[in-house]
Parts: sequence; structure tokens; C-alpha cells
Amino acid sequence: MSIDPPGSASTVRRIMLGASLRRLREASGLDRGQAGFHIRASESKISRMELGRVGFKTRDVEDLLTLYGVSDDAERRALLEMVREANTPGWWHKYSSVLPGWFTTYVGLEEAASVIRTYEVQHVPGLLQTANYARSVYRLGNPDATPDDIESRVHLRMQRQERFTQKDGPRLWAVIDEATLKRTIGGRGIMAEQLQHLLEVAALPNITIQVMPFRFGMHAAEGGAFSILRFPESDLSDVVYVEQLWGALYLDKREDVDPYLTAMEQLCVESTTPGGTVELLGGLLRKI
Repeated sequence: MSIDPPGSASTVRRIMLGASLRRLREASGLDRGQAGFHIRASESKISRMELGRVGFKTRDVEDLLTLYGVSDDAERRALLEMVREANTPGWWHKYSSVLPGWFTTYVGLEEAASVIRTYEVQHVPGLLQTANYARSVYRLGNPDATPDDIESRVHLRMQRQERFTQKDGPRLWAVIDEATLKRTIGGRGIMAEQLQHLLEVAALPNITIQVMPFRFGMHAAEGGAFSILRFPESDLSDVVYVEQLWGALYLDKREDVDPYLTAMEQLCVESTTPGGTVELLGGLLRKI
């Protein structure tokens, strides 16, 4: 399965519902052709539904649940509620006017992830940025953006961070290239605030920060920044997100994901320990 980034805020919900329908079909011993015939559709449509590549009609899902022998009212209600959620834009939809469609898809994936591992070489990862730092980054990258657009983007970034500072929030593991921390963004005051923020969030139990030091020279991720998202549903594969200048790649085939997993593991081995990160950040902060 490959994820196409169409800009839909419900990408993950569709994938989750599709995976549930596939499990039920396989448990009932039916093939896709039989399921398609039952809802007056083709085998390829069932395949697309199970991959989360199309929208879902309540009537189709109801008929499939009946075919698959799902008679428990609570189970049916839960799955039909997933249909509604799959067709409902997420909270971030209101920011669609200032976000490219390919990034809206990422926000949806991020919202559903239980673990995010990220490597960054240019800027502090977005989920770890202060508002002032984020504002400076957006201004540098979008010189023609209006002040309102900049503020909308900053506000979205701050909202995305809220999940990761909650008690039972998802896990965030970030490896940051040392050059990123020595590149002053927005001036000395903003950079000092950003370094202090990294020190504070590094103390949270679900956030790990490591730094790839200069002394390693060439390393496993010379190709650039990337993120790996893992989901609580065992049927969903990891997704690798690689941002480009005018778009992004979403990879979830095993042969595409594995090299990034290997690179991330190597980065973690070669980078500072969490304790070493605190020491390095403190040293940089004292020099500003």
C-alpha cells in the first residue's frame, strides 16, 4: 500500500476503517469479489476501501457488516461511527487555507500516531519549536505571506504540540543535527528561548532528544530530514514522511520503510545520550 497525499484530513481514519473491514472479511472466509458483489461493486472497489483509498458510504458498510456476520450492536455502532469520522474533517481543517494539501495529510497522520521518530538538519523539529522560533522560520521561508497567515501557521503548530505535552501523550523521539542548534534563527534572544525550551521538554517522560554531533562527519542519514510515524493499530504499517521543497513523499511499503528505520537506529546509536543532550544544550545556551 502506498499513501497518496490528497490533502484529506481523514486519511488515517479511512485506513483504520479499511483495515477493520479487511480483518472481518478474512475472518468470514470471503474474498473481495464476493464482498464486492454483495454491495453491487467491483472487487477493485473493495480493495480500495480496505486500503483506505476511497470514501465510505454508510449503506455499503452496513451491508458488508451483515455479510461478514457482525451482529453485535455495539460492534456495529463502533464501526459505523468510524464511517462518520472517516468522512469528517479533523480540527486542523480550518487551517487548510494556509497549508498545502500534502502537509494537511501529514497532520492527519501525526494526529493518529502513537510514536513519531524524526531527524532534522535545518530547523528544530516543528513539534519542539517555540512560537517565536516557528514565526521566524515561517517568515524566512514564506517572505510573501501575510502576518495573519503566519500567525495561523504558528497557532496550528502550537496546537499540534499539545498532544505531546499531555500526561499520556504519544512518544516523540527527535534526533537533531548539531548544525541546527548552532544556526541562529530569529536572533539571539529567540534562539536562547528555543534552547531553553528544548531543555524543558527533554525532561518530559515521552519526549527524547538526541543530537548528531559534528565529530561523526558522514553518517547514516546524509540524505536529509525525515520522520517515521507508527500507529497503535498493528495492521497499519509505519509511514515515512520526507518533505521536499514543493511537496512530500509518504512511504509505507516495507522495502521503502526499512532503510529509514535502519538509518534512524544508526543515528540514535551515534548521537548524544539524553543526558549528553542536556549537557550540550546547556553549553550552547551559556554561549549565547
